[in-house]
Amino acid sequence: MTAILDQLRAAPRSVLGKLPGVSDDDESRRPLPVSGMLAAACTLGVGLAALTTLTLVGWIAAPNGTLGAGLPGVFRTAAQAWLAAHHAGFAIPGGRVGLLPLGLIILPALLLYRAARWMARDADLRLRLPARLPKNSPREQANARRRAQLVLVAQAGVSLAAPYALLAGLIAVVARNDITQPFIGDALLSHFTLAFLAGSLATARTIGPWRAMLRLLPERVRALTLGTAVATAVLLAAGLLLVVVAVGLNFGQVRELSGVLSPGFVGGLLLLLLQLLYLLNVVIWALSYVAGPGFAIGTGTLVAPTGVQLGTVPSLPLLGALPDSGPVPGWMMAVVALPFAAGAVAGVVVARVSPSPSYEAAPLWGFFTGVTTGLVAGLLAALSGGPIGGGRLAAVGPSPWQVAVSVALEVGVAAGISAGVTNLLLLNRRARAPLDKAAAPVRKAGAAIARAASKVGLAEADARPLPGHWMDATEADTQPIPVIRDDWQDEHASAEAETRAQARPLPAADGRDGRGGPRRDIVDESDDRGGHVIYLDPYAWDRD
Repeated sequence: MTAILDQLRAAPRSVLGKLPGVSDDDESRRPLPVSGMLAAACTLGVGLAALTTLTLVGWIAAPNGTLGAGLPGVFRTAAQAWLAAHHAGFAIPGGRVGLLPLGLIILPALLLYRAARWMARDADLRLRLPARLPKNSPREQANARRRAQLVLVAQAGVSLAAPYALLAGLIAVVARNDITQPFIGDALLSHFTLAFLAGSLATARTIGPWRAMLRLLPERVRALTLGTAVATAVLLAAGLLLVVVAVGLNFGQVRELSGVLSPGFVGGLLLLLLQLLYLLNVVIWALSYVAGPGFAIGTGTLVAPTGVQLGTVPSLPLLGALPDSGPVPGWMMAVVALPFAAGAVAGVVVARVSPSPSYEAAPLWGFFTGVTTGLVAGLLAALSGGPIGGGRLAAVGPSPWQVAVSVALEVGVAAGISAGVTNLLLLNRRARAPLDKAAAPVRKAGAAIARAASKVGLAEADARPLPGHWMDATEADTQPIPVIRDDWQDEHASAEAETRAQARPLPAADGRDGRGGPRRDIVDESDDRGGHVIYLDPYAWDRD
């Protein structure tokens, strides 16, 4: 697709159009709306071509009129699959279809991302950054540049999303038939949202690397975004692990369902592809199971850690991994602890990305991370489920609001606690950093003096290490007192005995003993000895 777009870039500017009043310096780039329209049209063309080819293979493998009469029916089916890839629903006789494979969204997302990268290069968006910045503090200049870059990213996203959504509306009109009728409103909204996200992300990536993309956001928003992404990733990983374990334990039932369908070789490959496309839906259902509310496979059913109640399920081999109806073993309740683990990890990330100067603010931001994670989980739950016609299968998948509330509370509480503890440790480490920096020059100077003294002969070159650890005044408050070993000589006891032998039981009031001399066992710390204050070294015995 990028090769086609590069050929369009080399086309004459007079054919592709050019805004009036553009100087000769701008001949090397197109206007942003023109580049966005070209990228949107190329994305739709390539995506529809790929899905039409895949649909044609399925029509050849099963020529029973399933996909419509002739090639027009094949194209309508491919167009409906393209709309379903953007999660646009369909109306059918007696109900609607909203349970669409989320894995199919990967194809248009990748095509839109590549097209948006080409659009950013073709319009040369780096030259559109404002050259004039406020002549204030560097922080204000950085904020002004960040706001300008965010505006640029939003403009690029709209330039790609607007024509993409309009073309999708035309496809929705063409894809209508007597059985399935796409919802035009859903098609416009889903195409615009996906194209805007892909275009904004690709444009931000063009401005700078991934770290620079994150710096476009304010500090607190960046911390919440990273914390929410980490918590969501941990929950999805837990859901994927649960699905793999369930498929492994019930692999016989999955294989039995595959044998009942008897799809053949080509049909088997298409069935395997369909299950892979629905794998993300099933992983989100497992996330809802881990969070507690569980999910439903039809009206009146429930699959949750508290119990399982099932009826007749659709004949999809992947659903053979569902547990049997009845009570769940008690050890399965342990999966409820996984959201708390995700919250603990997210809280650490939030505190490290943006430490709070106050102790009480960090738990609050951790709880906000849980709330945003709950909103994301609820959105994923809404996208992963939906009706399959009317009647009993009108409710399939998890409840969005229940998943959102459960994840917000579980992740929020754990993230608040871990963020508070991590922030406290970071603040204490920063408080001790000046003391460590002040002690470093003292240690270096002492080592230099010792080396110089050993060279001139004032000290032994191979001096024996002192017992224990000698502490200076800068680290005396942070290091433990050395422990006296049994093989050390107690010099304090001998000095005390000698002092007691020299002293008399009743000393005079003026500080002199009976022999008229000054007492040696009394040290007056208030005497400065002519301006020099006398300090006692409590660890002098360690250096003797």
